[in-house]
Amino acid sequence: MEAKAYLKYLRISPRKVQVVLDLIRGKDTDTAMAILKNTNRIASEPLTKLLKSAVANAEHNFGMDASNLYVSECFVCPGPILKRIMPRAKGSAFRINKRSSHVTMTVKEKEVR
Repeated sequence: MEAKAYLKYLRISPRKVQVVLDLIRGKDTDTAMAILKNTNRIASEPLTKLLKSAVANAEHNFGMDASNLYVSECFVCPGPILKRIMPRAKGSAFRINKRSSHVTMTVKEKEVR
């Protein structure tokens, strides 16, 4: 059984979020939480909230034990891009793309053998 949590329209570039997700993929939830709290990246704070949400979904909706959970899957997809312009010399303009992300996190229970 698995529990999912989604974070949509996060106003951080997907490249920046992907770096942090690679650190916690496959780790148990306590270790992943410790990694997120001690990582000095802007994406750490919203991903901490997302991990807490995924654990809460697992406990409440599926009755899983929180101490047996691990991050089985986490990925980021690009969201909509806000297109802005920056005035440049001689009346021209450069485009600035303000990117956003959609993050999905899945937690599963470890198989007891």
